[in-house]
Amino acid sequence: MKITAMAAATAILMGGTAYAQQTITVNIGSSHPEANIWVYAMKNTFQPEVNRILAEGGNEYTVNWVESYAGTLYKFTDTREAVMDGIVDVGMVGTVWEGANMPLQNVTYFTPFATEDHRMIIEIFDDLSENLPELKDSWAQNGMVHLSSLITDSYDIYATFPVSSMDDLQNRKLNAPGTSANWLRETGATPVDGALTTYYTNIQTGVTEGTLSFASGILPTRVYEVAPELTRVGIGSMYFGGIAANKDFFEGLPAPVQEAFREAAQATSIAHGDYVADLAARALDEMQEAGLTIHQLPDAEKAKWVEGLPNIIEPWLEQTGEAGKTVLKAYFAALRERGATPLRDWDEGL
Repeated sequence: MKITAMAAATAILMGGTAYAQQTITVNIGSSHPEANIWVYAMKNTFQPEVNRILAEGGNEYTVNWVESYAGTLYKFTDTREAVMDGIVDVGMVGTVWEGANMPLQNVTYFTPFATEDHRMIIEIFDDLSENLPELKDSWAQNGMVHLSSLITDSYDIYATFPVSSMDDLQNRKLNAPGTSANWLRETGATPVDGALTTYYTNIQTGVTEGTLSFASGILPTRVYEVAPELTRVGIGSMYFGGIAANKDFFEGLPAPVQEAFREAAQATSIAHGDYVADLAARALDEMQEAGLTIHQLPDAEKAKWVEGLPNIIEPWLEQTGEAGKTVLKAYFAALRERGATPLRDWDEGL
């Protein structure tokens, strides 16, 4: 953190006491571009909100933002290290890619069919990341302070074929990266690793026949051009990670600036939820205009999928131990308190 006293030229007289406005340099960045759902609110809400709050607080502090968006400093494989090591002071952290170092944050990916309400996921993880010691301490142990939650809209199937029954998945190859591969267990489909940046070519060349993904990611990558059949399944919205600050940097900030960060982060969570909702809705409209056909998996077939899954949470619980049990119970309690009805009680028996 760099704080500069702007002396005589910016000295202001208040109550007979002169003080110098302090400028704080904040390096902020991400592995993805500004239009991406996980970055948009950083640039368009978090930064201007911090500026507004500090200005309304008397202009004692001002921020000089040094922006490094779109992977100019680090790629998606290094989001944790970038913030933890102070390459940036504030950044997007994809805990979904940190199964070994931050497994507790990946609870939603091991509990599919919990809720499609992405705003609810934001609200829950903003709360738990601050107030549940297991999650808060996990961020601290990795040298970071969680500020605002990042999510996806609900996952569905984008493919070269429609799915009207579970039989339609037999012997099909679908991109399902990381832990999402677990969602296809016992369905007859074969998961193939990949990312939003590889789905188009994978499907176009026949490596796969579709993917599990979400509308706000499919639209900008134009995957719908090679996978023109969307089957709405409602696998659920997922907690992806967070906007976080380097812990040493954050703790070194003056108290009013820390408070401005916290307050701006709350506004950022709301803006993120709104942006994802708007983009997902617009994505479906634009993709249909471009030729996408939308189908709905019948409830009875969806129930077969949900009930046919093995206990995919068990390996995660073995990895995370008592802390994992605490996080899982807290997450599902928070879902039910907010009126959600998970289609499978992954916390049963804890």
